[in-house]
Amino acid sequence: MKRSTPASPDPLTTGGCRWHHERTRHRTASTVSMATRTHKLAQPKPNRLRYLDRRSVYFLDQLPPEKTEPTTKTELTPRWSELCRSKTFYTQVTLSPIWEVSEWALRAVPSNRLCSLAQPRPPAAGWNPECPLLAGLNRVTQTAVATSRICQLAQPKRRPVLEGFGPKSKAVAMTHIPCKASAHIELLATPKHDHPKFEGERSVCWSVSREARNFVASQRLLELSSPKERNALFEGYDPYVVSQAARSASPSPRIRQLCLPLPRKCSSI
Repeated sequence: MKRSTPASPDPLTTGGCRWHHERTRHRTASTVSMATRTHKLAQPKPNRLRYLDRRSVYFLDQLPPEKTEPTTKTELTPRWSELCRSKTFYTQVTLSPIWEVSEWALRAVPSNRLCSLAQPRPPAAGWNPECPLLAGLNRVTQTAVATSRICQLAQPKRRPVLEGFGPKSKAVAMTHIPCKASAHIELLATPKHDHPKFEGERSVCWSVSREARNFVASQRLLELSSPKERNALFEGYDPYVVSQAARSASPSPRIRQLCLPLPRKCSSI
């Protein structure tokens, strides 16, 4: 008897099964990852108050207990240790104000510039050492009589002292100097008059006339007072539709003039 050979698999059928298997595997992986993410988000947030040694005290219900021992131990670097040491000052005391002068200093010869700088500064021209410091006053100055204006200017200004300030505060009346304002200042100081048709302030409650109570609004007035009605976006309203009147409108000469740029901003090129 002849052995029957198995039929060759159909490539279309094999490809369809493989695509279905891959799709099922990806869907299962995405479902597992979504379940893991949901489970992670469902976990309660950790309690941050149990870490009492953290550096910040923000968002705490109560202050952490005080600690006597330091929480941070700092290790100094060799450079920091060197900078922390106190500076050594020169404490050698000179025993005698006389010291030895070197041989080169004994043989040194000063230059002309050094000799000129070593000379003391001469006094100013015309200086007389026998002249007294304060010159005497002449007879005219001694017999001068001050005028009333000079006496007025020599008096100190009197400033008003507010009551309650200072150890010995007393109200001092300020002397007013008589002065006259100009005609323009007096004109500006004059209060403005009310308009001839001004009827004064209106009371909160006033009577309504009989004509206003019996008034009947026209159809045009009711049409203008009602708000505009339009459909919503999901009901077919298109906000970008231009009306026929707007498309057939022609601008006026004034609008055309306003649309043009300024001449000073136009380039001649």
